[in-house]
Amino acid sequence: MPTRPNSLASTSSDTLGTAEESRAKGRALRDAVPFEAHAGWQPEANRPNPVERVLAVNAGRQERLIPLRMARMAESPFAFLRGSATVMAWDLAKSPSIGHNVIIDGDAHINNFGLFRTPRQDVVFDLNDFDETLVGPWEWDLKRLTASINVAARENGVDASGRERAVRSACAAYRTSMASLWQVSPYDLWQMRSYASALHIDAPTKLDANEKETITKTVERAMKRSHATMLAKVAEPAGKSWRFKVDPPILTRLDAAEKNHVVDGLKPYLQTIAGEWRIMLERYEVADVAHRVVGVGSVGTRAYLVLMLGRALGDPLFIQVKEGIVPAAAPFVAPLDETQQHQGRRVVQGQRLMQSSSDALLGWTTIAGRDFYVRQMKQIRGSIPVDWLHGATFDFYAWCLGLLLARAHARTGDAALITGYCGTSDKFDAAYASWAERYGAQTVADHAAFCAAISVGHVSTT
Repeated sequence: MPTRPNSLASTSSDTLGTAEESRAKGRALRDAVPFEAHAGWQPEANRPNPVERVLAVNAGRQERLIPLRMARMAESPFAFLRGSATVMAWDLAKSPSIGHNVIIDGDAHINNFGLFRTPRQDVVFDLNDFDETLVGPWEWDLKRLTASINVAARENGVDASGRERAVRSACAAYRTSMASLWQVSPYDLWQMRSYASALHIDAPTKLDANEKETITKTVERAMKRSHATMLAKVAEPAGKSWRFKVDPPILTRLDAAEKNHVVDGLKPYLQTIAGEWRIMLERYEVADVAHRVVGVGSVGTRAYLVLMLGRALGDPLFIQVKEGIVPAAAPFVAPLDETQQHQGRRVVQGQRLMQSSSDALLGWTTIAGRDFYVRQMKQIRGSIPVDWLHGATFDFYAWCLGLLLARAHARTGDAALITGYCGTSDKFDAAYASWAERYGAQTVADHAAFCAAISVGHVSTT
C-alpha cells in the first residue's frame, strides 16, 4: 500500500519530458499491462463480504437515517452500485493499473454527471459530484463509469450487445478525446466547456428527432429551476420571512443549538471563497436552516440546507452545507498531505481541478468538529433520467460521459502518456466492455446478497 503523502495540487512526482516521450512511455506500458489484463473480472479469494463492507460504512452516520440508506440501496442493482463505492474501491485496488495517478472523481457513475449553470449563466454539462475525489489511478474512474453504464443498461432491458456498444462508446470517447487533449495547451484546456445546447454536434452517434427531443426536454426542464421556484416548493411564509416546510425524513427542522452551529460555521466558510463573492453573500441574511437528506451513498451524513434572503422577500438564495467524509478509496492510495486532510477542503479542491466551471460559492468549513463543504444549491441542475437511456440515446450519452471524464483527467494528468497507452484501435474499448459486463454481473449478485440480508433481518430498512 502506498504511504508517501500526496497532494491534490500535484498528481505526479515524475519529471515530465516532452509529450512525445510521454506517448512513447505510454505505448511501452502496454507490455507491462496489456489491454487483456483489464478484460477479465473474477473476485479475489479473500474478497470481503460486500454486505459487511456496506454496513461498516454506516459507522459515524446518523443512526435514524441508516435504514433509509439501506432501503434506497436495495431498490435496484444500480442503486446498490451508487451506494456501495466502498465495495468497488476494494475491487479496483486489486485491478491492473499502469501506475499513473490523476485527480479522480472517485465516484464517476452515470448519475454523477449533469447540467448546471456557471457563474457566467451558461448552461454546461459536466461532472457534478466530488464527495469521493482524491488522487488515484485514472483507470478507477473509467471502470466505475463503465460498470455503471452496464448496470444501468441491464435495468433498462438492454441486451448484451447493446451494453457492449454503450460501454465501447464511452471508452472510445475517452480514448479519442485524450488523443486530442494532449496537444492542447493547459490554458486552452482550462477554458473548455461542454455547452448543453451543442452536446450533439460532434458525437459520432447520430440521434433521430425523438432522441434529440429527449435531450432538449432535459435541458428545458433543468432551465426552469431556480432559487425562486425552489422557495415555493420547500418553504412557506413565516411573518415577514420564510421557513422550511417539514417533510420528514427528507427535510427536518433543527434544534436551536444545531442551527446555531451551522450558522456559525458559515463565518469561517466565507474566508474560503473569493472576496467579491463574500461581499455578495453579506447582502443576504439567514432565514432558516434544515437538515435535508440527499442521494443514496450520502444518506446518513449530515447535510444542511440554508435559506438566505436578500432585502426583498422574493430574493432567496439556497446554500447546501454537506459533511465531507473519508473517501472509499482512501485506504488504497497514498494519503493526502496534512494541509489537505480536511475532508471538505479535499472535495472543494478536487472539484475546482476537475470541473470545467465550478460554483463561485464553493468553499469549506468545520462544524462541531466535523468537516463540511459548502456550495450553492444549483439554480439549474439536471441529468437525463437513467430509464430514458436506450439505443442511440444511450450510446450518445455514454460517449458524452467518456469525453467529459477524459477532459477532467487531462487537467491534472499526463494526457500524452494515457493516449500512448490507450492507442488508436478499439482494442482498449473492447477490453473495458468485457470487464464491465463481468463486473455488472457481479454487482447484480452483490445486490441480491444485500437483499437476502434484508430478508433475514441482518440489514434493517425500517
